[in-house]
Amino acid sequence: MGIRRKARTIALQALFEVDSVAHDAGETLDRLLEEASLPEGGALFARELVGGVLKNRERIDTMIQSYAPAWPVAQLAAIDRNILRLAIFEILLNNKVPVKAAINEAVELAKTFGSENSPKFINGVLGTVSAQASR
Repeated sequence: MGIRRKARTIALQALFEVDSVAHDAGETLDRLLEEASLPEGGALFARELVGGVLKNRERIDTMIQSYAPAWPVAQLAAIDRNILRLAIFEILLNNKVPVKAAINEAVELAKTFGSENSPKFINGVLGTVSAQASR
C-alpha cells in the first residue's frame, strides 16, 4: 500500500472515530499515526486531510446533502459519510490531487471499509460532485 493511500486510510479511521464516539481528533490521529509508523510526509498528509475535513465539516455536509438529496447526512452509514467528507474535501477544497484519483481512492476505501453497496454509492455521489466541480 502506498504512503498516501495509507495516510488516507488513517485519516478515514480518525474521522470515523471522531464522528462515531466523539474522541478528540488530535489524540485519535496521534495514536493512529504512532501505530502505523508512517513516514513524516504521510503523517503530514493525514493531518492535512483530517484538519481540512474537520475545519470544513459543515460546509462539506451541506455539499453532501445537495449531491445526495435522497440521503440525509445524519442517516448515512458513518463510514460512507466520512469517506464522502474526505473525498469532497480533496476534490473541491484541497485541489491537490486529480479528481479521478480522489474518486478512485474513495471507492477503494469504500470497498475496504464499507458495505457491499458502499463503493457504488460513493462512486455515484462523487461522480455528481466531479460533474458539478468541472462546470
